[in-house]
Amino acid sequence: MHCRIFAILILGLLFPASTFAEEGGITMRLTSPAFQNNTPIPSKYTCQGDDINPPLTIEEVPEGTKTLALIIDDPDAPFMTWVHWVVFNIFSTDKIAENSIPGRQGRNDFGRNDYGGPCPPSGQHRYFHKIYALDTILDFKEGSSKKELEDAMKGHILGKAELLGLYRKK
Repeated sequence: MHCRIFAILILGLLFPASTFAEEGGITMRLTSPAFQNNTPIPSKYTCQGDDINPPLTIEEVPEGTKTLALIIDDPDAPFMTWVHWVVFNIFSTDKIAENSIPGRQGRNDFGRNDYGGPCPPSGQHRYFHKIYALDTILDFKEGSSKKELEDAMKGHILGKAELLGLYRKK
């Protein structure tokens, strides 16, 4: 524990906070008891099932984390990266429960402030679940976009992790 704190302090001296944060900070771990990294997401969490968010487990959250932010998006959607869920001001935790609202929600590309599960028009798509540890509580309104959240997080990211899920309609 003391070695980890010392390493964070040394890195903080070597890299100004904004540079360190913009590079992503400390690597955390994001997993799900529902699916493994780079494997199919069960249909329960998609438009062909209950369309609820999957449970997530967050490990190695950096000390000093005040809140977490979560973005789930699909870069394989036609013409754009499709945003499925934007959540911020999640108070530091190690779990996001299935079918929960863990923080304030931003607007997804379905035009709603909630989780919208995988629903690819054709073929298999990749769904990136990205968690960010932040050193602040964002003074930010519910219903804001992924881009607005990313801009607000700049200079505040202490760590991040990613989980990749796959889905193809049956």
